[in-house]
Amino acid sequence: MYNYRICYCFRLRYRPASNEPSDGLKEVYKKYAGADGAMGLEQLQRFMSEVQGEADAVAAAQTVLERSKEFRLLKRKGISLDAFFHYLSSNENSPLLPGLHQDMTAPLSHYFIFTGHNSYLTGNQLTSDCSDQPIRKALLRGVRGIELDVWPSSNHDDINVLHGRTLTTPVKLIDCLRTIREYAFASAPYPLIITLEDHLNTTLRAKLTSMMNEIFGDLLYVPNTEHIETFPSPEDLKMKILVSTKPPTEYLEEPKMPRDKDTEAQGGAEDEAWGEEILHQKPEVFEHKQSEHYQDEEDHDDIVERTHEAADYRHLISIPARKKIGGLTDTLKTDTNQVGRLSLSEQVFEKATIHHGNEIIRFTKNNLLRIYPRGTRFASSNYNPMHGWMYGAQMVAFNMQGYARSLWVMQGMFRANGGYGYVKKPDFLLDTEEDHIFDPKAELPVKKILKVKVFMGDGWRFDYSKTHFDRYSPPDFYTRVGIAGVPADSRMERTNAIEDNWTPMWDKEFEFKLRVPELAVLRIEVHEYDMSEKDDFAGQICLPVWELQRGIRAVRLCDRKGDLLPSVRLLMQFDFA
Repeated sequence: MYNYRICYCFRLRYRPASNEPSDGLKEVYKKYAGADGAMGLEQLQRFMSEVQGEADAVAAAQTVLERSKEFRLLKRKGISLDAFFHYLSSNENSPLLPGLHQDMTAPLSHYFIFTGHNSYLTGNQLTSDCSDQPIRKALLRGVRGIELDVWPSSNHDDINVLHGRTLTTPVKLIDCLRTIREYAFASAPYPLIITLEDHLNTTLRAKLTSMMNEIFGDLLYVPNTEHIETFPSPEDLKMKILVSTKPPTEYLEEPKMPRDKDTEAQGGAEDEAWGEEILHQKPEVFEHKQSEHYQDEEDHDDIVERTHEAADYRHLISIPARKKIGGLTDTLKTDTNQVGRLSLSEQVFEKATIHHGNEIIRFTKNNLLRIYPRGTRFASSNYNPMHGWMYGAQMVAFNMQGYARSLWVMQGMFRANGGYGYVKKPDFLLDTEEDHIFDPKAELPVKKILKVKVFMGDGWRFDYSKTHFDRYSPPDFYTRVGIAGVPADSRMERTNAIEDNWTPMWDKEFEFKLRVPELAVLRIEVHEYDMSEKDDFAGQICLPVWELQRGIRAVRLCDRKGDLLPSVRLLMQFDFA
């Protein structure tokens, strides 16, 4: 029994948490069990085929029987309801396709790439410390794009990494490079891209080149030719580090300070447990003003002669950053002789999609497009990543320390393909014929219907104290389920709240009509209802729809940072029509 004390005088007693499956799960078991009440090999095979959609139902059924025997849950005639429930709740019953399974031999530009922004910051954009530890954490999470802003030290004899012209404390570049070297391929063997925002003179660029050559050695990818017509594939670039920045002839001998700072109004906090829904975030369109990132990456016009040091530095650059030329129409024109990377702030990109959507998709077929957060996201919040993915942008750069719904969706996208940080773009984003170019704003027919049933949840009683959610009673959990995708697909639904129960049972089904399932991410959140205050966050997970496995699956939930909670999970069923 659960006892809760009130005013030191009274105690409220509640029933203990149930260890049984929900009524909906019992009905499923009853449907497939034999007359003797057990599920034998034949019945289990039928369940694996009809419900779980297993291609090899025989092998899957044998595995369940072996596991049940291992845990001493196997009866003489088959598995019991308890053994069936144990199998469904196990970590092995994952909702996603296992491991790496996409083709990794296409050009680099044909993949979405897990990319960080200001990867060295520990907190906000103005006063937080710079450190190599956020870089380590990002690499362990599968991030494949790291950004470093490099500046001269106070004595101009060394190189620091910091967010320039703010109160952030610097970290030495060499510490960042050593951490990158140690953890670059800790979570994935596929290429790591380092984007440099360079504020150095030629002498310090030579020092940077020497540092990278010494620390990275053979890991550095150096193209055989100065101009690359087509990017190599992630498979070709395994265990390689690529450097991306502007070639030295496009920098001043001594970099100028920017003419202006971004003066657009600061928006509110992105979203807490109850914040602005990511699916309702509207594209923000601003007239572009000179910003720190935009000026430093895209708008230096003066060109000076370089020394032999610049030649070595240029040799280091495997992905040249493109210079903004005139208007966006000219900038987005594809060069058949050389591929590269273009960087745009989120507000410039949103404005560009209004009139240049087709050109952006054509550009991103062969070139990399990096989008970074606007300069006034001081609290390290993020934007809706779907806006970039819908137009083929590969490097949608995020503040990895800005934990909120936008980052959850980003993490959900890159759970696909084994979590290796590279996800193949849908074929329709690679079709650049005039009549076939994808328009995310067009009225599209429904391609698939995703059916989601939420049976029950459990695990909070193991991971939290009994008064974490409510001091005087067990929690009142409810689940929110929805889609983050193209505008026509995006919506959220919710179950009712189950009062005073650590193992809530909903048995609630939802349907989502999907026009672009290739870009849909399933959002799942659990909250604890609070009548008088803000509802408490109780877990979340985002899952790529195109990788969902049919059947009843154990869906483990994460905390706000995206780390898996030890015990908390939902039992859910997925099916497609």
